[in-house]
Amino acid sequence: MNEAAVRPAPAASPLQDGELIAAVDVGSNSFHMVVARYVLGQLRIVDRLRETVRLAEGLDGRGGLRADKQAQALECLARFGQRLRDIPPQRVRAVATNTVRALARPEQFLVPAEAALGHAIEVVSGREEARLIYLGVAHAQPPRPGQLRLVIDIGGGSTECIIGAGLDAIERESLQVGCVASTRRFFPDGRLTARRWQAALTEVTAEFQQFASLYRAVGWHEVLGSSGTIRAIGEICAAMKLTKGAVTAEALPQVRERLLRARHVDEIDLPSLSRERRPIIAGGVLILEAAFAALGLARMAVSKAAMREGVLYDMLGRGGADDPRDASVKALMQRYGIDAEQAQRVEDTALRLFDQVAAAWALSDDDRRMLAWAARLHELGLAIAHSQYHVHGAYVLSHSDIAGFSQQEQRYLAALVRTHRRGIPKSAFELIPDRLLAAVRRTAALLRLAVLLHRSHEPHVFPRLDLAADGDTLTLALDRAWLEARPLLRADLSGEPEDMAGLGVKLRIATVPG
Repeated sequence: MNEAAVRPAPAASPLQDGELIAAVDVGSNSFHMVVARYVLGQLRIVDRLRETVRLAEGLDGRGGLRADKQAQALECLARFGQRLRDIPPQRVRAVATNTVRALARPEQFLVPAEAALGHAIEVVSGREEARLIYLGVAHAQPPRPGQLRLVIDIGGGSTECIIGAGLDAIERESLQVGCVASTRRFFPDGRLTARRWQAALTEVTAEFQQFASLYRAVGWHEVLGSSGTIRAIGEICAAMKLTKGAVTAEALPQVRERLLRARHVDEIDLPSLSRERRPIIAGGVLILEAAFAALGLARMAVSKAAMREGVLYDMLGRGGADDPRDASVKALMQRYGIDAEQAQRVEDTALRLFDQVAAAWALSDDDRRMLAWAARLHELGLAIAHSQYHVHGAYVLSHSDIAGFSQQEQRYLAALVRTHRRGIPKSAFELIPDRLLAAVRRTAALLRLAVLLHRSHEPHVFPRLDLAADGDTLTLALDRAWLEARPLLRADLSGEPEDMAGLGVKLRIATVPG
């Protein structure tokens, strides 16, 4: 299967009763797939697949991934792809987490992985992963009105901690400690000793203490643990007759002491612990003990839901009135004091141009949304400095944790903002996946035109604004008298064909009598 086999995903229309949707979680320990049917406004799980891949074990410390782990991952994704074959591509969302974030060149994994799965794979930041985890837990176990809850998820490569109210995450943190990574790091030869454990516990506890004071100040009414690791520890506590399935501050030290008696990871003998989870349980118990110590936890209930369920529920809002990305863009506009009237003018014109060439250029509704958001945010960098403000804005968009957006989506936005004025550097598109490159370049051309047409920051009524696309050639037709009355715009347009060549687009300006 080659890259062309990745199924393009047109924008998702509202779900109809009986439709299937699916989420794929490309995790650091396990890969998960969950399929749900939309029935009477609710999601009903109809199928689950899980395979232990331990992708994090393949990291070589230099940002590379061992060939055997990549091969194992691709085989798993190909099996998932078979199950997803009959589900429309716009109803499938695949998300990758910590291990893929850690790769120096993630495209070397993502390109064959997307081909194996048959769908695009989004890489999400740690804080976005935290938001999705909380969303899944909140839907599975709705909190009481007005109450705050703390949710902790221990993954293979990272641990997420979230305080939320209702369906909204209020505080989100992601730590670079996970059950696979921590077991490898602190017990590399498998030997378990009290001295090693105490040294590791001190180090991991320090990670939680970075935000412990803030979290305690916000507070919570209940604590929930998500993920297979915490669920396994809860089952161990129950099997040892320490609790009825929860994890408590009294039970954890007893689990740890029994674990240490094994002296080696391969000899761990904890009741109810599966053979496949045995090699990584030490790291999980270590992280959970550190969390209890740093945050002063007494009891943690266990949730059945995790990020994959959160991805499903997030899909219900994406592209519609409840798209979380709209709220994030609005918050950025407020935070950076963006001129909302100018942003609206640029957005209206950009979308007007988009609609005229979308069919000829094979642009999707997702591209239209990215163009709209970029138009709203194109002046973000002015809050930093006028000089090179497009560069400043692109940097902020690339390096911020923006709720609802994957890393690829943030890079898409950043590329549009970076190239909306001045020259086009080749580096602007270095981080854009090949499958998105043509759409990003073409959408950037539309934003450039819209910004240029509104350079005066004054409202325009265009007597004529016609755009046509023929291959990589754009022809913009404007009213001759209207344009002649605007010498600055005329001068800008005369130089734009040379600048736009950096996007691989040829621009022709035509004037026609009114």
